[in-house]
Amino acid sequence: MKKYEPNQEKIEERLSELLDVLTADERKELMSHMSICEYKKNETIYAEGETPQQLLCLVKGKAKIYKAGIGRIQTLRIVQAVEFFGFRAAFSGQAFITAAAAFEPSLIVKFPLSVVEKLIKGNSQLGWFFIKKLATALGKSDERTVSLAQKHIRARLADSILYLKECYGLLPDGQTLNCYIRREDMGHLSNMTTSNAIRTLGVFDAEGVIALSGRKIKIIDEEQLRHISSLG
Repeated sequence: MKKYEPNQEKIEERLSELLDVLTADERKELMSHMSICEYKKNETIYAEGETPQQLLCLVKGKAKIYKAGIGRIQTLRIVQAVEFFGFRAAFSGQAFITAAAAFEPSLIVKFPLSVVEKLIKGNSQLGWFFIKKLATALGKSDERTVSLAQKHIRARLADSILYLKECYGLLPDGQTLNCYIRREDMGHLSNMTTSNAIRTLGVFDAEGVIALSGRKIKIIDEEQLRHISSLG
């Protein structure tokens, strides 16, 4: 991690949804306490068990929220720009129960919790802003939990491919995922071993559901992917 000197106008533009609920004085106070850090791919943003001191917002890149288990890592979700994260622990006054790392080179804006809490006490709109963000995040988390805990391997992998499409989009051909993902990361995202991820991807390829080319994944039959996902 290293400190990053931002273009103030661009950062404010990316944070416009947050800044729009603040008065001019509140906006000035918040931005005067802002810091922004640059993270390399796979660099830790926060570790499980740490006590949050700042509110985090990803403004560029992607980050992964994960849980380290015995011999395996489970990726719970991918954070996209522009998105706040880690604020359940921050607002509850608890330590992080997950960890976060950059999924690709990323920029993260940080605001001291003391400043954010002060502004929330004086501005109910800001409080509702974060309540809505938290409720949305919890809904997405519930969906991912059901998928990772209850579905079989094929359905979990189908979900992960569709999830990556949602997060990254497609290349101009309209089929290939706009990301290069390691088989190990695919396993972490699907709550399975790397070998199972490799094997199941190979089956999908043989069935004509997807086409593999190195780390590239082309979705050939999205309807069939969604059907596999629905089977659970």
